[in-house]
Amino acid sequence: MKKIIPILFLLFSIFLSSAQVTVDGIIAIIGKEIILQSDLDKAVNERLSMNRDVDNIDEIRCVVLQDLIYSKLMVHQADVDSIVITQQEVDDQINARVQVWLQTVGGDPKLIEQHFGKSLADIKKDMQEPMFNVLIAERITSQITEGITITPSEVKTFYTKFNADSMPLIPETFEFGHIVKTPPVSDVEIAEIKSKLNEFRERVLKGEKFSMLARLYSDDPGSASKGGTLGFVERGALYPEFEAVAFSLKPGEISQIVQTRAGFHIIQMIERRGESINVAHILLQPKPSTDEQIKAFDFLDSINLVIKSQNIDFSEAAKSFSDDLSKNNGGWVVNKYSGSFKFDKESVDPSVFMVIQKLKPGEYSSPIPYVNDDGIMSYRIIYLKTKTAQHKANLTEDYDIIKNAALEEKKQTLIDKWIVNKVKVTSIKISEKYKTCPFVIEWQIP
Repeated sequence: MKKIIPILFLLFSIFLSSAQVTVDGIIAIIGKEIILQSDLDKAVNERLSMNRDVDNIDEIRCVVLQDLIYSKLMVHQADVDSIVITQQEVDDQINARVQVWLQTVGGDPKLIEQHFGKSLADIKKDMQEPMFNVLIAERITSQITEGITITPSEVKTFYTKFNADSMPLIPETFEFGHIVKTPPVSDVEIAEIKSKLNEFRERVLKGEKFSMLARLYSDDPGSASKGGTLGFVERGALYPEFEAVAFSLKPGEISQIVQTRAGFHIIQMIERRGESINVAHILLQPKPSTDEQIKAFDFLDSINLVIKSQNIDFSEAAKSFSDDLSKNNGGWVVNKYSGSFKFDKESVDPSVFMVIQKLKPGEYSSPIPYVNDDGIMSYRIIYLKTKTAQHKANLTEDYDIIKNAALEEKKQTLIDKWIVNKVKVTSIKISEKYKTCPFVIEWQIP
């Protein structure tokens, strides 16, 4: 059987589509839940839009109908088991998803409305039922698989089921750490930055456009080209200091100077919708002097020599000398996409990859420029911990990957058994025209 949650996320997008149907009627009843012909038609159209190279449309209809029944079976069972999903949970998840969409289109809700052919309010309304179904499925599958673990012998058994040639190819991976030195900025530089921002604020109050000044002067590359606009963001997505001021502003109002890790800002409120705001800002980042940059470079160069000559452990050196927060975990850099310490070529900055390609495990790079996630210019030396060449997945080098795959299969087996058992004790009726579908015959639905 297929994985339930991915299926429901697919159906989630399907029910937001504007596909037109001409015939409607009930084609399946699962407990008190129903599936309409229009539901199936929308789902099939969506599946075909993703893969038009389909030979057997009837087979696709059967597969999609089975997916829909899975979803309704979950909802029915949630009612039987008195599983409660609150309206707040649904709304929170919908708002989070809309926020992601807004970020991908530069914060302009009109682009989303054009894509779906309806207002943002209607989009959110249409998302209610499918999101409820997704949350129900997540809750039930979580209960089914709660506490499930996997033993080393089970991992080995899972691995030996596959022919060695059929194992996936694992790209070259590496683990690295860094020691970062951030050059300090002078009080004079900070005073000049604040003076400029106060000047910009006065110019806007006298009639100049905030967006024009942001395009000309802001140090935020992500928003400067858009006139400083960040797009709609939910509370909790911004720097706390920035957010506290931004949410206190009225439309059109401009803040006093706000300091964050990224630098100094002035903020203009554009629009607020409940706990979501659209603001513009001008960011100015104090720049260290050339002398301070040279000192930071020389400091790392000398640390590099000391570490090598005295055979100092990298993690101890990082804790003692690094200015980066990574020093708290021994200087190791975390892959923000996977949450692990392993990187491949696609998940690391190209400039870092070029440096790492020249290193062997246990070696250090020379000091190189580094701009952190807050846009602050620093220098760092990179230490290569491990480098694993491209290879077929195996238990020795890829145990965690294989373990996770084995655990997911074990969980899915339990979910499959749960579905089969619930089908046996749930009243399910299928329209006569779909009774030739393989799953109907397999489930022995009358």
